[in-house]
Amino acid sequence: QVQLVESGGGLVQAGGSLGLSCAASGSIFSINAMGWYRQAPGKQRELVATITSGGSPNYADSVKGRFTIARNNAKNTVYLQMNSLKPEDTAIYYCKAVIKGQVVVLDYWGQGTQVTVSS
Repeated sequence: QVQLVESGGGLVQAGGSLGLSCAASGSIFSINAMGWYRQAPGKQRELVATITSGGSPNYADSVKGRFTIARNNAKNTVYLQMNSLKPEDTAIYYCKAVIKGQVVVLDYWGQGTQVTVSS
């Protein structure tokens, strides 16, 4: 069994900052890409940022220059630092990890954490 547990999020005013973290635990042989996605009410889930096992990041255009993704491979944890937040960043944020167990490689998702940015 593999679990992704997220923490962070909450309510912040526009222009403020928040940090998210997501720790993977369980039967993990290795973790490939990790990332953050978000889903606003009435909208589809969208990619926010991903990071490879080697540390190469990729960002959605809407967050470039404002969000930073990082990971700690020793702790099986991915982070998302969000600065200069805007009301349109309001969404449920989900972490995702591509994890290799003893046999197969599967996608795992966290439970989601709410981020609300007030104007």
